[in-house]
This record gives sequence, structure tokens and C-alpha cells, in this order.
Amino acid sequence: AEQFALRYADGPQLYITEQVIPSYFELSSGLRTEFNFLKPIQSHGIDARLEALKELAKLSADPTFAAEFITMEGIGTLARLVESGTHFGEMLAFTLTAFLELMDHGIVSWDLLSLSFIKQIAGYVNQPMVDVSILQRSLAILESMVLNSHSLYHRVAQEITVGQLIGHLQVSNQEIQTYAIALINALFLKAPEDRRQVRNRPIKAEMAHQLYVLQVLTFNLLEERMMTKMDPNDQAQRDIIFELRRIAFDGENDTGGTEKRKAMYTKDYKMLGFTNHVNPATDFTQTPPGMLALDNMLYLAKLHQDTYIRIVLENSSREDKHECPFGRCAIELTRMLCEILQVGELPNEGCNDYHPMFFTHDRAWEEFFCVCIQLLNKTWKEMRATAEDFNKVMQVVREQITRALAMKPASLDQLKSKLRSLSYSEILRLRQTERMSQDDFQSPPIIELRERIQPEILELIKQQRLNRLCEGSCFRKLGNRRRQEKFWFCRLSLNHKVLHYGDLDDESGVDCPHMKEKSALKQNKEVLELAFSVFYDPDETLNFVAPNKYEYCIWTDGLCALLGREMSSDLTRSDLDTLINMEMKLRLLDLENITIPEAPPPVPKEPSSYNFTYNYS
Repeated sequence: AEQFALRYADGPQLYITEQVIPSYFELSSGLRTEFNFLKPIQSHGIDARLEALKELAKLSADPTFAAEFITMEGIGTLARLVESGTHFGEMLAFTLTAFLELMDHGIVSWDLLSLSFIKQIAGYVNQPMVDVSILQRSLAILESMVLNSHSLYHRVAQEITVGQLIGHLQVSNQEIQTYAIALINALFLKAPEDRRQVRNRPIKAEMAHQLYVLQVLTFNLLEERMMTKMDPNDQAQRDIIFELRRIAFDGENDTGGTEKRKAMYTKDYKMLGFTNHVNPATDFTQTPPGMLALDNMLYLAKLHQDTYIRIVLENSSREDKHECPFGRCAIELTRMLCEILQVGELPNEGCNDYHPMFFTHDRAWEEFFCVCIQLLNKTWKEMRATAEDFNKVMQVVREQITRALAMKPASLDQLKSKLRSLSYSEILRLRQTERMSQDDFQSPPIIELRERIQPEILELIKQQRLNRLCEGSCFRKLGNRRRQEKFWFCRLSLNHKVLHYGDLDDESGVDCPHMKEKSALKQNKEVLELAFSVFYDPDETLNFVAPNKYEYCIWTDGLCALLGREMSSDLTRSDLDTLINMEMKLRLLDLENITIPEAPPPVPKEPSSYNFTYNYS
């Protein structure tokens, strides 16, 4: 029992112990595995050692194996192998994997690790050229050290700087980027308060800015600005609003008396879309987004000046109540982006949201805002929204941004492309498609309702087809010699029993648009696709060539309906689907957000007696 144990042959290959009792397993000689890996991983044979470390890396996730291996001083053995610096490539990767898996069980304290081990792991991270698997595991080990031991934080911080980790954010491997971000987050989470502020750190300005843009830091400038209220009495902050006004209106006529200037400023601030026209500084007192919204607006006004001026002027000059309030939209958009990207929240290991496009620009956050504010302005116009529709527009914009980010655009240009494809009409189409594909629409009551509605809709389509046949259509004559185009006309009688037809004048129909476009039906393939015939006598037929696909579907459907056959054209299928969906939406309108039961409610029991009356006296 000390040397052998049963183990699953398939799946995770966990060991079977008294603590882990399986519901079912099959005894087999192949399930016997020796616990003792210490001898082979220390052997001089490279192949034997590599094979043992590979198996060890796989088994270390098993808690039973981990407890036994740690009892035999396995952790210390692996640590010494790493400290020796004699392992490279796959052998080192398997060693680090096994070490990390064993430590994650929480049996051994991280504080027991030596300084030489930390230096060796940090060396792998600092090396310019190192195997990806080794770098990934080294970053993960350093992150666990920082998070699980306060004393190890100081040791790791001495060996690794944020500036050194920035280089790992520039690689194309997303796993390396993710592990580097996790280590940076851990370093700043455990850092003393006086070292958390990015502005006081000895890091290059563009690095610091990039870090807070990427939400790598928990306590960073982005969160700080988001939670900073604007002081209406702070002249420096008020000057930023003055700058927004100056850029938009080019400092129009700032001369005049105090009252005149106040009136002019009030008018301009209203055109800029602020809620408080007299003192727009009060619009930035709510947190979030606080001063972060003003920073975004200033960035747009200075670095994308043409876009800023166009958005402001095209909305301020409108008099049809459809103007988009730039200031209010920018503030609400900043708050929305903070919510979508979870700015200010603690790092969450369970969250898999990863956006590589934020690594492609030094000012990715501000550029992201600039893209989204243009989207908001475009969507506002597509919806022909008014001030009362503000919340509806913001909901649509949130959905557009969320859907675009879910596609993981690799750059801001790709984001723009994806947002262009997600117009307001496309969002409506996607909503309808998703709603129709929801489980509720596949439930038995909904399917039964569709089946009940379908005959009514088919009858409606049938009547439309027959009415169209009663109006009649013009058809081209096909003869052996096509010297001159000739046409004939056919229609259904009002009692739906007789087809009336006859020739048209030679000049009739030659100016019809579909006749000009078809170029005298020179293509035989097209003639075959639009041709059909009616056999009303063994030797007599009416041969039709419809002018277009629509008329072909109308007439074939109508004739099938007269003969009692199924209308099977593409047009019928499309009309049926559209009309049923519309009817379903109308009938289910009052059941919005109400769960529809799978089965009808049970019929109550019969009363014990039917001899009951009501005495009105």
C-alpha cells in the first residue's frame, strides 16, 4: 500500500484512495503505478529523467499523488533541480510545471523557497530569448509567490520590475501577455500604498500610460481620474471646458461686457450638449466617470479636431429636435466603457475577457473612446433619436460595442470595421434572430401556436396570389423566328374558374423596364428558369415565360392553389416565415419576460357536489 495504488486508465488518471471513492471502476493490472519518482528524476540518464519529469508533471495535479510526493521531500528536490541551472528545454518546462501544480495544492508554504530559487525563476523572465513554455510557467510561479507571501513580494520586486515586464506585453503570444498582466496586477496589489501611484514610479511615460490604458494596474491613473470629481471652483479644470468651447467655435467674439459673454457662453455650452448650460463643470461631479470623461473629450478635441468639430456643429445647427448632445453623450459613454471593460475592479482570475487591440496603441483607451463616440453619433442619426430616446440609444450602442469586442478585434482598425457592420438595422435583425432561436421559441406551447397560425397565414398568401392573378400580367411570345418582339396578356377571372388571354398590340410592352433589362431573353438558361405551362386540353397548352422571378413565383403559386396543390416557391416560404414571425410577436407581446410553461396547468379536481346556487335575496 505504501508503494502502489489503483489509478484510472482514462480521463484525468486520478488515483483511487479511501478519500476518493469512485462510483465505478474496472480493476486492471494497468492501473498499478509506483509513487516513487525521486530516483528516476535524479538519475543520470537523460531519457529516463525526461520521461519521469513528463509523467510527474501530469500526475502532480492529483491531490493524492501530490500529498505523497511532498511527504517524500519531492518539492525540495524539484527546487534544487531548478537552482542547479542544469535543466533546459522540455526538461525544465516539465520541472516547472510539476513544481507549480504541487505548490497550488496549498500543502507547502511559499515562504520556504530560497532566494537562489527566486533569482533563477526571475532570470528566466528577464532573459531576452527563452522558451515560451518556460517563460509562461516562470511568470505563473512569480505571480503565486507575490500573492501568497508578503516577504516574497519584496524579493520578487527586487528581481523583477514592471518596466521589464512591459516587453512581454509586446509579443504576439496571448498566453504570455496574459501571464505578464497577471504578474503586474499581483505586484501592484501587494505594493505599499506609496508605490501604487503610476505617476510617482520610475517608468517611462509611455509605459505608464500604456499600463493604465490596458487596465493592467488596479490602482492606476485611469481609476483615479474616474473617481475624481470636478471642482467647479478649480480654474485649471474650468479652463479645460473653455478649451473645448474655443476649439469647437474658434473663440467666436469673446469681446463684450460680462453679461454678454455669460449669455454667449451659456448658448455655446448648450450647443456643446452639456446638461448644465450655465456651469457645465457640475456635469463632471458624478463618479464614475468623473474627470475621466473630460480627459476623453479634450483628447478628441485636440488630436481628432476635425471629427470633434464636425460632431458638435452638425448637431448644434439642427432645429428638428434630433440633435445629439455631445457633452451628455461623452460623459455617459465614458461611464459605459468603464463598465464594459470593468475599469477600477480588482483582477478576476475567472474572467477570460482579453482584448489584444489595447496593445497596439500608446493611447489605446482614448482612441477607443474616439471610435465609440463617432459610433454613438452615427447610431443616433440612424435611429432618428430625440432627447427622450437617449437611454434607448445608449442601450443600442452598448450592444454594438459589446458585440464588436466579443469578436476580439486585433487592432483599432479592425474594431472600426466590425462596428461599421453592426448598424442599428443589423442590431435589430440580430435581436430578432436570437429571440426566435431562444429556447422559449422552441418550447412545445410555442411550436403548437405556430402550427395553429400557419393555416391562416397560408390562406392569406393564397388569397394574395389569386388576387394578383386576377389583375393579370404581360408575357412574351416565343416563336421559331424572333424577328420582332410580341406579347400576350393573361389574367384569372374573378370567379377563379377561367383564364382569359389574348395578344397585345405590337407596340405594347416594348417599353416595359423588365423587357429592356432582359435584352430580348437571349439567354436560354434564363428562359428555362422562368418558363411554365398550363395544359388545358390534350393538344392545347398555354406556354408562359415570366418577366422576372417574382412574377414566376406569383403565377406558379396561384395556379397550384387553384389546383389544390401546395405552394412551394421560395417567395411563399419567405412570406410565410415573415408573416408567422410578425404574428407570433404580436400574440406574445403581453408575455414579455414571462416564462411560458412546458405543459398546460393541471385541470383542478371536480367539486364534491354540483348542487350549489347563489341566493340573490
